[in-house]
Amino acid sequence: MPLCRNIASSPPPLIAPTTPDEAGIARAAKALKAGQLVAFPTETVYGLGGDATSDTAVAAIFKAKGRPRFNPLIVHVADKEAAEALVNFDECARKLAEAFWPGALTLVLPRRNDCPVSLLASAGLHSLALRVPAHGVALDLLAEFARPVAAPSANPSGTISPTTASHVAASLGDAVALILDGGPCAIGLESTVIGLTGDAPLLLRPGGVTAEKVEAVTGPLDRPETGSDAAPSSPGRLLQHYAPGRPLRLDAEDITPGEALLSFGSHAITGAAAECNLSPGGDLTEAAANLFAMLRELDHPAHTAIAVMAVPETGLGLAINDRLRRATNPAATPQEPPP
Repeated sequence: MPLCRNIASSPPPLIAPTTPDEAGIARAAKALKAGQLVAFPTETVYGLGGDATSDTAVAAIFKAKGRPRFNPLIVHVADKEAAEALVNFDECARKLAEAFWPGALTLVLPRRNDCPVSLLASAGLHSLALRVPAHGVALDLLAEFARPVAAPSANPSGTISPTTASHVAASLGDAVALILDGGPCAIGLESTVIGLTGDAPLLLRPGGVTAEKVEAVTGPLDRPETGSDAAPSSPGRLLQHYAPGRPLRLDAEDITPGEALLSFGSHAITGAAAECNLSPGGDLTEAAANLFAMLRELDHPAHTAIAVMAVPETGLGLAINDRLRRATNPAATPQEPPP
């Protein structure tokens, strides 16, 4: 059975002006140095990059995304040594960096007094979110640029994160100077975020590195209180996030007329207007990689809503369900399909 069926789609917009060869990397670094924004691939999702040391470039990121200024950004660096020049590392941070960098783990640490990163990137906080991405194109760009790059996901704030270059082109258009096309993102979910500014490590956002793997290094993680939509201390903490235009109905066991279905595993639910299966074999790694792309496929005006089958709340399922819950739009209501 194909992963997706019965979905009408149009060709993606032309992606210009570059590809991630040596010349493309140099062109992207030049654009960053000129204060422009560049979209680039990581192993998690595509990032919207700007010079993290420039107030003007960081402000341009917030403007391009329509992102609230109180929501901090993740800053990408080439290696642990570059991170240590920006924040104060403790022993726990060193162990996590050694275990998971480069990789899908973001650490929130106290800023150094001489940290050159724009305070806008920290949303005025005394902490900074940092990671070293595990993607050749991203690392080549960071090495060529030789400065930290602030890079949230390359999509309008609150909408589905991009996992291909065509997603970026469709959603941001000419807000970016260029897009480096590195193909589909391998993980497909944003990084795990660990807060290290308090007495104990805090799981601020589940993501591409499972909580179980982190706890094997840190011991038990604290969890933040839920239910507050106050100014976040970490990216990805807004209650409403990652949302398609169609409303979502979670833990679906049946279909109502006009609904599309986001399924998981081999158990069949019939009657959907369209269906994408995150993983017919029930593999959570495959499901994570497919999540955002399949939500985009099903987010079609012909569908009244998207019914989502249950996904196990273990391993990467914790991150998948976090995204699905935040994507559930309480303001959205089922809509009549067009005639």
